[in-house]
Amino acid sequence: MDLSSLLVAPVLFFALGVFMQLVGSDFKFPGEASKALSIYLLAGIGLHGGAELGQAALGTALHAVLAAALLGFGLPLIGYALLRRLCRLDRYNAAAIAAHYGSVSAGTFLAAVAWLQARELPYEGTTVVMLAVMESPAILVALLLAQYARRSEPQRKPPPAGAAGAHGPLAGMRGLLADAFTHGSVLLLLGSMAIGALITERSYASVKPFFEGVFMGALCLFLLEMGLEAARRLAEFRAVGLRLAAFGIGMPLLGGAIGLAVGHAWLGYGPGGTLLVAVLGASASYIAVPPAVRLAIPEANPSFYLTLSLGITFPFNVVLGIPLYYALAARLAS
Repeated sequence: MDLSSLLVAPVLFFALGVFMQLVGSDFKFPGEASKALSIYLLAGIGLHGGAELGQAALGTALHAVLAAALLGFGLPLIGYALLRRLCRLDRYNAAAIAAHYGSVSAGTFLAAVAWLQARELPYEGTTVVMLAVMESPAILVALLLAQYARRSEPQRKPPPAGAAGAHGPLAGMRGLLADAFTHGSVLLLLGSMAIGALITERSYASVKPFFEGVFMGALCLFLLEMGLEAARRLAEFRAVGLRLAAFGIGMPLLGGAIGLAVGHAWLGYGPGGTLLVAVLGASASYIAVPPAVRLAIPEANPSFYLTLSLGITFPFNVVLGIPLYYALAARLAS
């Protein structure tokens, strides 16, 4: 890894966003523009991944789904154990934070894809399947952990109305799981991927200039907005404490190492695909999981999981993690 790995437009736009926020600039990113960029990027990556998936063998795709499911269920359990033992966190906050680190960050994944594309490095399209599959299992794990904590405290007051469990744990869990699996970003990604797998090469070529030609520029603007948001979270750094801040860097490194092993040894991916699996293991959700956790685990402190995922882990992965994981993936492949 060298300095040139950081001197790419998306990373520099992210740094620009952080700088603008820290110096108190009056620049405001339009909310609707941010949503539009997210839609475009998710549709583009889904379409591209679907086109690659359409050419892949069925066994290869099934292996990717199984690996994603195991990562999605396993990583939050590892994170929960570390938060309880090393950070000495209560069960509710540990479950809430673990859910974020067991799920995935589409923004980090997109940044990694852009990093590869800027260097014209290939990657396996089945990684997009893994991105979609890993969105939701961690939410289920967190729900089960929180429900277990509540049952272990019989004298505890019932959760507030509207929270999971307020109308019975099964009813609340069903609703949250339905929300998780029908979340707009998940459906958009899966739908775009299905379209990419079904359409002909000629049909894909007709939309390729829009979805691939503008991709890098759109990602630069998306990461500019993410830089602004991440810098806003830095003000809450003191609230999480040093141990949790260390977890915000240590857990991505551990998850990234597990992802490297899965991508290289199990799935047999090349360096590009292995990097993306490592990023899936290392990233923390800041879009899909926070609303679900706020509803399911109202006992948890939002400043903890939001500051960790968006203020610490996301910048670390974008600036240092991606080039580090690729360097390790390339070494494994050599």
